[in-house]
Amino acid sequence: MKPIKEQVILVTGATDGLGKGVAIELARRGAAILVHGRDPKRIERTVAEIGKVARDVSVRPYMADFASLAQVRGMAGQILSNEPRLDALVNNAGVGVIVPGNGSRAESEDGYEYRFAVNYLAPYLLTRLLLPKLRSSAPSRIVNVSSAGQQAIDFNNVMLERGYSGIRAYCQSKLAQILFTIDLAEELRGTGVTVNALHPATYMPTKIVPQPISTLEEGVNATVRLVTDASLDRASGRYFNGLAEARADDQAYRTEARKKLRELSDRLAGLA
Repeated sequence: MKPIKEQVILVTGATDGLGKGVAIELARRGAAILVHGRDPKRIERTVAEIGKVARDVSVRPYMADFASLAQVRGMAGQILSNEPRLDALVNNAGVGVIVPGNGSRAESEDGYEYRFAVNYLAPYLLTRLLLPKLRSSAPSRIVNVSSAGQQAIDFNNVMLERGYSGIRAYCQSKLAQILFTIDLAEELRGTGVTVNALHPATYMPTKIVPQPISTLEEGVNATVRLVTDASLDRASGRYFNGLAEARADDQAYRTEARKKLRELSDRLAGLA
């Protein structure tokens, strides 16, 4: 891996919670940070805050609402045009079980189940679109912030039009991230681009968690480790629970399930 001070790192959902903590810590270590958010004022405040704690690093803003695939495409296009390199992508942006809608079913701008769209499909599309930049910047890393809360995907009811619950939607979207992680790692073998997923910590004090258990620092440390630890240079396609490698839901290791999800994702994201 390259020295951290030579790296450009995109952190999605970087205006609060875990994403903000990760962005600040990586900036402290000397990386140039691309701050993603969906609210321009919060992005501006975050860029200013990072600038105060890491005065010598470059911090650049990017805006997109992940409930809109058009906005994801727009942001990816800006990054591809503006950034000469991209050494790491931290897919952190997401929504929880209760927020928004108090756990009720909602749909994205594109008509997809909201949690699946924001937590999984948007970062899937963003990653796919940024792969050329990540490949040309190799060695580079992709880190998908998932969860220990996982539920197998019912491919006959992916949008949960039947039997909906916020918990089910959230857990399905987080497992989808892990299927994507393993599938993409196989695709990228030998390119110098690695991809791993993690459950950063249990119920950190963020806006989507009503009753915290872990500290934010625990989640930040676990996530930053997957971005910066030289001992993980060749680690790819793995799932971590905090600092320890762990086993995800069985569906993540089924080749046919990963193929179904890839084909569905390409179609829904307009990549087919």
